[in-house]
Amino acid sequence: MSNDVKENLKSQSTWMRGLYMLIFAVFYTIAEIVLFAVIVFQFLLKLFTGETNERLCKLGQGLSTYIYQILQFMNFNSEYQPYPFGAWPRGEPKAAKLVDQGNSTNVD
Repeated sequence: MSNDVKENLKSQSTWMRGLYMLIFAVFYTIAEIVLFAVIVFQFLLKLFTGETNERLCKLGQGLSTYIYQILQFMNFNSEYQPYPFGAWPRGEPKAAKLVDQGNSTNVD
């Protein structure tokens, strides 16, 4: 093995990120289940009452943005650690910033 590979394998920050990725994989699964429940409930509300619940719309948006943030972190597209290590998302997701060896650019 080359010296670079040995150094990469010993990198504590990479192993810590891997641990965070495992934690976020669990949070992703939970958020996905809750979002599915919100979707089904909203559909049933619309079906039987003809209206949707505004609070559930906001919860669904927050969960969708949260899932997006998790996937961005897990795909190495973002260094931002979502909730519970960061703030709970409000509103739609912001444009992602690619992380490329310290250089970041906006993605449209």
